[in-house]
Order: sequence, then structure tokens, then C-alpha cells
Amino acid sequence: MKNVPSRLPHWALAAALVLSPQKGFADMNANQKPAAAQTHPYAGMWVTADGHIRHELLPNGRYDEARGSRESAYRGRYEVRGNHIDYWDDTGFTADGDFIDGVLHHAGMILYRRP
Repeated sequence: MKNVPSRLPHWALAAALVLSPQKGFADMNANQKPAAAQTHPYAGMWVTADGHIRHELLPNGRYDEARGSRESAYRGRYEVRGNHIDYWDDTGFTADGDFIDGVLHHAGMILYRRP
């Protein structure tokens, strides 16, 4: 982090550390490719058993989520570290999940890989 004066009160420094990354996540675009998301084996389409929720994990570190007939209901950035995934929606919403035995567990949902 740059240009954070050391004379700031501890609460202001903590706020700067927490809030600064959010702007960066929201400002990322589809042309930026985070290294952690480029080569993982989880890129592709993940769907709930009923097909209502569909997460497309793009190889450029972006995702596109559809819900029912609403295409691109949510879009944003994601990173995979091991079997864990973190999401940052373009509006600033965050979420995470885990890949367990080839299944994505995310926000109380279970998503399966679509071939």
C-alpha cells in the first residue's frame, strides 16, 4: 500500500487497509488477468442440480453468474487458491466457496461442473 502516512490514528490506518483493495477489485476489467486464476483446473461452467444458478468461471479471472432466465445477473472477479475460491462482484459484494470432491460449495449452494 502506498502513501499512507504513519501519523494516522490506528482506526484510520485500519480503514485504509480494508477499504483500499475494494476500489481495485471493482475497477478490474476483463482484460486484466490475475496470475492465480489463469491456470487452475476449475475454469468453466458450474451449475446447481436444477440449472437455476450458473457460474461461468472464465480463464481470465472473471466470472459471469446467471440466475434463472436472468443472464449475467452478477459479474466480477474471482481468484482460486488451492481448492478455495473468492469472488468480488463488480458492485463490491464479496463471497467465497470451496471445491470439494469435484463439487463447488458456494453460499449454501452446491454447483456441479457442466461438461
